[in-house]
Amino acid sequence: MATPTPAERAAGQHPSRRRTPGDVRRWRRYLADERAEAAVYRDLAGRRSGEEREILLALAEAERRHEQHWLDLLGDDVGRPLRGDLRTRALGWLARRFGGVFVLALAQRAEARSGYVDEADATAAMAADEKIHEEVVRGLATRGRNRLSGTFRAAVFGANDGLVSNLALVLGIGASGAAQHTVLLTGLAGLLAGALSMGAGEFVSIRSQRELLEASSPAADAARALPHLDVDANELALVYRARGMAAAEAQGHADAVLARLAATGTLTGTGAVPVAPTARDLHASHDAEADAGVEADDLETHGTAWGAALSSFCFFASGAVIPVLPYLLGLEGLTAVVVAAVLVGVALLVTGAITGLLSGTSPLTRALRQLAIGFGAAAVTYVLGLAFGTTVA
Repeated sequence: MATPTPAERAAGQHPSRRRTPGDVRRWRRYLADERAEAAVYRDLAGRRSGEEREILLALAEAERRHEQHWLDLLGDDVGRPLRGDLRTRALGWLARRFGGVFVLALAQRAEARSGYVDEADATAAMAADEKIHEEVVRGLATRGRNRLSGTFRAAVFGANDGLVSNLALVLGIGASGAAQHTVLLTGLAGLLAGALSMGAGEFVSIRSQRELLEASSPAADAARALPHLDVDANELALVYRARGMAAAEAQGHADAVLARLAATGTLTGTGAVPVAPTARDLHASHDAEADAGVEADDLETHGTAWGAALSSFCFFASGAVIPVLPYLLGLEGLTAVVVAAVLVGVALLVTGAITGLLSGTSPLTRALRQLAIGFGAAAVTYVLGLAFGTTVA
């Protein structure tokens, strides 16, 4: 029996199994996809710096190793280079021109679709690599999601509220038999009132949340009192106990903080103060640096109050104007209703797909769910408008 070649051992094959034309075609397709994915990561790395750039280049190198696996299997059958599949080529085009969190979210979904788990000619290590790549890209995408999540949340909610609420309002009033100018004025009034309400609500919500987080952080004034504490009483331990530490653990942590201050000359009566205590010395945590980072992430995730308010106002208005467009263009009756419903339906599909993409779920599922919810609400008010109009008549 012949000894397997390195490529055959890597693929779990033996010379007794002869390659088929179907095998060659499949391997060439995998090779093209690996080359395209490596190019995507290099393009993304070219738009970044520091740690993110290094991570993306490492992913590109991993894809190059996978590429070499298929090259070894193909040997002389490698043929002319093929183009990657349509999804990967589209992802590469986006990476070269944008490179933001949207592209990373698409790359995350692409890694999740890897077929190496069920591919007999791929190694277990390659299948494992793809799973880990998905988590790496998820981590990179999460950074971007956190940076925009506060404003993005307000934007998505604002746009969808504007679409659904104003469509329901316009259809309900239109179905009652009101004149065209009445429907138009009602829609414009709903647009302005809703946009102002959404903007004010987001401002209050985000500002209140940030104030709540800031109120839970140790005060700098309290930190400056640390050098004057009674070392024997060590009431600093009470702070840590109040923040959730057990008594013994709190006492040990407080002793460590005061010992550090004594060693650096910051306690009263020890002379110069070369190193000032900080609010982290008051933080009840095994790792104050990490907790400080979590608090900063919380504030970043919630966004700024003004940014969220402005985003919510603008996106609600942009969504709410769509159902009014047919009436602004002079359409009336059933024609205006149908055109408004179609326009809003398209907008709901788009916003749903974007939400699904950024959240790492199926864009199609989220788009259809958004459409069903929006049209469901509009249908209820339309039926009520018909009933009201019939009653009035």
